[in-house]
Amino acid sequence: MDSIGFVRHDHDTCIAQVMDAARQTCKAKGLQFTPVRRRVLEILLNRHRAMGAYDILDRLREEGLGSQPPVVYRALDFLVGHGFAHKIERLNAFIACAHPGDSHAPAFLICRLCDTVAETSAAPSGGMLTKAASAAGFTIERTVVEATGVCPNCRAEARG
Repeated sequence: MDSIGFVRHDHDTCIAQVMDAARQTCKAKGLQFTPVRRRVLEILLNRHRAMGAYDILDRLREEGLGSQPPVVYRALDFLVGHGFAHKIERLNAFIACAHPGDSHAPAFLICRLCDTVAETSAAPSGGMLTKAASAAGFTIERTVVEATGVCPNCRAEARG
């Protein structure tokens, strides 16, 4: 799995591919991809940065799609629950999944200067955490890996 948060890419194609994957997944599973859910995902996709629920709510309010916190929280619960978005615990914020529909254990690389987030894979199978859990008789069902540091763009600006 490639990380796209810190590299330039065709952003329009990126958004279109994720939205298409979300539509297809919802159709295949009989899920309702409502206009608010769709718009929340689009808002998250427009930036490769994590966004707080109230930042998303402000955008929805401006567009006339909702003005109460439950509107955005229900949409985010749906998106996270079905793998279209992730919650970044460190930032208490959300980011669109870069690889919806793929079974993966995401790891998040968070720039402490600009809050840009890159999603990559932690691939826990065979790693130290899996070995420690196995030795303890524990079965890992979900992992969340968040690493904080400085992204290439901020490093370059600091040098320049």
